[in-house]
Amino acid sequence: MKLKKILAVLMCATMVAATATGCGGGSSSAAGSSAAGSSAAPAASEAGSASAASETAAASEASGTASEVAGAVSAAGVDLKDAKVGISIYQFSDNFMTLYRTELVRYMVDELGFSEENITVQDGKNDQAEQTNQINNFITSGVDVMILNLVQSSSAPQVTDTCNAAGIPVVYINRQPDETESDRWTKDGIKATYIGADARQSGTFQGEEIAETPNKGDINGDGKVSYIMIQGDPENIDAQYRTEYSIKALQDAGMETEELLLQRGDWDQAKGQQITQDALTQFGDQVEVVFCNNDAMALGALQAIQAGGRVVGEDIYLVGVDALTDAVQNIVDGKFTGTVFNDYFGQAQGAADLAVKFLNGEEVDAINMVDYVKVTADNAAEILEKIK
Repeated sequence: MKLKKILAVLMCATMVAATATGCGGGSSSAAGSSAAGSSAAPAASEAGSASAASETAAASEASGTASEVAGAVSAAGVDLKDAKVGISIYQFSDNFMTLYRTELVRYMVDELGFSEENITVQDGKNDQAEQTNQINNFITSGVDVMILNLVQSSSAPQVTDTCNAAGIPVVYINRQPDETESDRWTKDGIKATYIGADARQSGTFQGEEIAETPNKGDINGDGKVSYIMIQGDPENIDAQYRTEYSIKALQDAGMETEELLLQRGDWDQAKGQQITQDALTQFGDQVEVVFCNNDAMALGALQAIQAGGRVVGEDIYLVGVDALTDAVQNIVDGKFTGTVFNDYFGQAQGAADLAVKFLNGEEVDAINMVDYVKVTADNAAEILEKIK
């Protein structure tokens, strides 16, 4: 029996190594910095070193329980102050995910009773190979559950299989794996789940915000709404849905639309500024609406709009998604048309609650959704008080 258990541990390590080499390009260096090493994140411990992994494996062999190496959780549950959690965020520099991860750790420590030293938060650096190495280290260090914001949602099947083989439940956040993958979790009884918000709703709300303006976005009165669309990552399902459904909502409101430009901005403020600046130079007064898949890009767009002598609400409209503090303040000040509150409080707390359910051996639904909230001049001050 001891030999079989040792082999099980080795098989788990082999699967993780295979995943690390097959999940995308970029650096394959060791796991990224812990939250303790980032001024923007709450303190947390580093992922386990190779020596710690060896000690964990040795302890597992001595006890004859290979699942302890994997961090498997018994049906009886665990004491949360002793539970080890591995969290990987696709990129620390993302404004929204900074708010999300800060609330996630705060809620886990302050309200659920996890020990901060047992929570490891790492920066995926927008590199799937880097993040896969972090997942590898989480497994060898013996975490009990993972909370993952994937660099590439398409990597979910490999990551899920690796964690499942190791006996570690996974809570995916923010970037939703496709329906085929989540259906598999239910069908095969895999301990994996997703919590997020339906990006179709956020796109719909953006389009409605434009349709609710006095001229329904048709500032020059030519019978159509001419717009530019600044997209996040075109491979990301949220970006796809926000792009599609914002325009669909405007068309459903009876407006004809004209796409002047659709360009990738990678969720980045500087890129949002440059894309908008170039579009205004190229198309001038033809641009009536600037749609942005997130607020960071919309804040960049606002800089370009103001530099170009345009005035939001008078000769151009601007909408984003996330309800970042600066964006909501701009709505209050009349410099933004609207945004959509991506409720990171509800999502972060929900992710932690789902992790606890896994730790306690409870059943968890494969998909868990949190509603977006439309933010306009009517409720911006109220939302601002909530997020400050």
